[in-house]
Amino acid sequence: MSLKDLQNLDGKVALITGGSRGLGLQMAEVLGELGAQVVITARKSEELDEAADTLTKQSIKVETVVNDLQDTDSVQPMVEGVLKRHGQIDVLINNAGAAWGAKAEDHPLDAWHKVINLNLTAPFLLSQIVGKLSMIPRQYGKIINIASIAGFVGTEPGFMPTIAYNSSKGGIVNFTRSLAVEWAQHNITVNAIAPGVFPSKMSAGMIDRAEEHILNQTPMRKFGGSEDLKGLTALLATDSSGFMTGQIVAVDGGYLAV
Repeated sequence: MSLKDLQNLDGKVALITGGSRGLGLQMAEVLGELGAQVVITARKSEELDEAADTLTKQSIKVETVVNDLQDTDSVQPMVEGVLKRHGQIDVLINNAGAAWGAKAEDHPLDAWHKVINLNLTAPFLLSQIVGKLSMIPRQYGKIINIASIAGFVGTEPGFMPTIAYNSSKGGIVNFTRSLAVEWAQHNITVNAIAPGVFPSKMSAGMIDRAEEHILNQTPMRKFGGSEDLKGLTALLATDSSGFMTGQIVAVDGGYLAV
């Protein structure tokens, strides 16, 4: 089979959380370009509308769903709605996330719960429901979790302390490995992308405080860009990665290699 055929997503359905902007929108673009029906979710309808307009102009089939993953009771009805309209979910990208900057001794408990719930509990719950209702019965699926290089390190001196974020992303690393082992028998691959520093609303404060340090620590001397996740997303979401599971791949300009 040709690489073009291996990466053909015609007839596939991809659900992407946090898909209205940033990394989520970048990944939605590539899956749509490969032929998938893209379903993007986020909390804000106006941002979803803007994303849908961007994707539609690229001739991508897109549906938007307003959903707040902090409301765990909303997750199953949201997934059931997607399945009712499209029949299946072939690709799940757990991308939605949050961060909170505070010293460990002063970190609010409610902020800890917010970050852990969105960054770790929501991917577990979504994977569980999508797996049970679609991927396991069909014996096929591609799950991509968005980890972070912060999941491999502690907060560096001079950075805003983000103990909940680092903890949640470290959790995603082993959640990915554990689920990959359990669901390999169902022909479901589970992998993770660990981005480095990409300019976004979430990273703006960190870049403002430590831009020169980040660039000095990054061998490629630049931040991640609007195209830099597309190739890896295409690999992990398609049959071109059929023998690849339980892997966490850093896209960080060499940051972790230093």
